[in-house]
Amino acid sequence: MATVVDAWSEVSAAEQEVVAPYSGSEQDEELAEDELNDAEVNGNWTPQEKALHEARIKAKAKRRLRRTSSKDSTRESLSSTEVSDSTVEPTSPKGKLNDRKSRMGKGRGLPKKGGAGGKGVWGAPGVVYTYEEPDARDPNYDEACAVDTVFATVVPELDEVQLQKAVHPIVQEYFEHGDTHEVIALLKGLNLGHKRHEFPSLAVSLSLEGKASHRELTSRLLSDIIGKVMNTEDLARAFDKMLKDLPDLILDTPEAPQMLGQFIARAVADHALPLDFLDRYKGKVDCDHARAALSRAALLLSMKRDINRLDNVWGVGGGQRPVRHLIREMNLLLKEYLSSGDISEAEHCLRELEVPHFHHELVYEAVIMVLEATGSTAVSMMVKLLKVFWETGLITLDQMNRGFQRVYDELPDINLDVPNAHVIMETFVDSCFQAAVITKQLRDACPCRGRKRFVSEGDGGRIKQ
Repeated sequence: MATVVDAWSEVSAAEQEVVAPYSGSEQDEELAEDELNDAEVNGNWTPQEKALHEARIKAKAKRRLRRTSSKDSTRESLSSTEVSDSTVEPTSPKGKLNDRKSRMGKGRGLPKKGGAGGKGVWGAPGVVYTYEEPDARDPNYDEACAVDTVFATVVPELDEVQLQKAVHPIVQEYFEHGDTHEVIALLKGLNLGHKRHEFPSLAVSLSLEGKASHRELTSRLLSDIIGKVMNTEDLARAFDKMLKDLPDLILDTPEAPQMLGQFIARAVADHALPLDFLDRYKGKVDCDHARAALSRAALLLSMKRDINRLDNVWGVGGGQRPVRHLIREMNLLLKEYLSSGDISEAEHCLRELEVPHFHHELVYEAVIMVLEATGSTAVSMMVKLLKVFWETGLITLDQMNRGFQRVYDELPDINLDVPNAHVIMETFVDSCFQAAVITKQLRDACPCRGRKRFVSEGDGGRIKQ
């Protein structure tokens, strides 16, 4: 039994040798062994040796069969390749599938396009591209586009809503700084198009709701934009639109017809409107408000026929007025108040001056009038007026203190013209303090009377009044 197992193990080992590579030297050795084994078969072999010999012969036969089959398959593949190559034409692209040379059969095998082609390549190194004239034979050639092309920034024309949003902040800022050049620069940056006449009408409408100084600034702006942003006909079209809109404007501003007439008169005097602007409406106006505005403009132009500009049609507003003019206006205001006693009219006139930084001058002039007046009526009326101005906030604490302090500083000089200035001043200051017009500190700062003189020794030391 053991001998049988050994024989089978030897047979399996012999079969494993079949897998090993086979070379020409091994083939010669096998042939020699075959001859030797055939000679020894007739000898005295044991059964185990004989079985081993037969296994070796079978393994060798398998190796021969495998070797011959592989050679035949290789030969067949080579023959099929030769047949396929013989059937492909020389110019066919299939034969040069992986060939990077030119397929046109020309050239020296150099790269295509001189090395200027390929992914991420913008051309051959060192090549500078210049303008090329369009070719009329090009399928994409367009004769209409073959002219000189000019590139420019195009600003779209504003519609009515966009125009109002753009113009409103420009006008409001102009009322603050008063620089017409800045407004003209901003308007040139906008494409007003056929709506150029909308800007003057919007500016005038905003000024009607504002102060007299705003209307003065608007008149100056209308005069400066002529010839730079629009012409006289555009402005005439704007005023024509405002004349038609007067029934709506009068709801917010009852004095709109008179104010619009003043705008028209000022524009004609400034040569911003044509001289025959008023003549265009003779006998053609049905609206009573428009007729009132045109009548107002005609009246102002007839009164100022010899004057080229109606500069004072709105008055001179705010800090643009000369100081002497403001002082004269305040003196007239106080004198009218002393004669009429109308506090509301005095308050209205002071607000129209639009000089809150100069209200200390009103306090100063009021105190001087009290010192120069005769009787106690002026004292009580001025105290009442200053109290109203103080309570309404029209005159601030700083302006009140500055006005009284100026009188305190000049009281020695005033005393030369008004001998009883100190006595009247003390009485007026006490009355103002009792009416809560001035502070206790300001009352205590009032200078005392001048040199004290006694009548005589027998008068008991009384101070001469």
